[in-house]
Amino acid sequence: MTSANPTLREEAYRLAQQLFGSEEAGSNFANQLIDVCAKAKGRDFLIVHNPGGWGHAQLDQCLEWERGIVAGIKAAIEEMGHSLLLTQYFRSGTGWREQMRDLREQFRSFASKASVMAAWLRFIITHVSTIKVILVGISQGAAFGSAVMRQLGGPYPVYSIELGFPFQYKSWRIITERTLALEGNGVRPDILVQGNLWVGVRILMAAPFKWIRYRLMGKQVPLALCVNAPGHEYDWNNPEIERRIRDFLKINFGAKK
Repeated sequence: MTSANPTLREEAYRLAQQLFGSEEAGSNFANQLIDVCAKAKGRDFLIVHNPGGWGHAQLDQCLEWERGIVAGIKAAIEEMGHSLLLTQYFRSGTGWREQMRDLREQFRSFASKASVMAAWLRFIITHVSTIKVILVGISQGAAFGSAVMRQLGGPYPVYSIELGFPFQYKSWRIITERTLALEGNGVRPDILVQGNLWVGVRILMAAPFKWIRYRLMGKQVPLALCVNAPGHEYDWNNPEIERRIRDFLKINFGAKK
């Protein structure tokens, strides 16, 4: 963790005490907040990747195309002459207890966890006044990003790039002029966006068997990566995907003067 001035540290820990009952969770939250604020100082952009699935995968453990989207956005911002900091926000921890907590949150529109991230963002924006924030979320990460945008409200400089937004969350989704929503890759329909329940059930039922097969082969593959949904792939090398994201960035930000 980078060093921070005493006032920043005190305010970060005060916020953590308001949000968390657990001292350990509050301390981790405050330390991350301090670290991001220190590293973001003097940068033009903060890119925050919200992982899909259960929301705790390190970037190097995500699917190749998800990593490619994050890398492509980062490169596009840098090509426009802007400086940036790339980080991740994990909405949950590892283990089945954390997954059960996250599942409960999913049925509640991520209300509690989105409120925490919204507070995290407000703190950063307040203490790094020149920063603009881009949330990048795919699938469950897209749904979580939308929930955060709804909790934020107001004219904050926060933008959301959401790919493959699952159909089950659409009743409470919010889309503003600061949102880019990609719901298809231009090659084939995304069944998780369209809401094909029968195909979705078959995919979910097949996932554990794929996971067991990988285990028998000696491969440690997360269960989330065994859920292969047709059309639910947003590759940066797809010209349509890259074009729409670049257009969104150019329209909202443009080249640095």
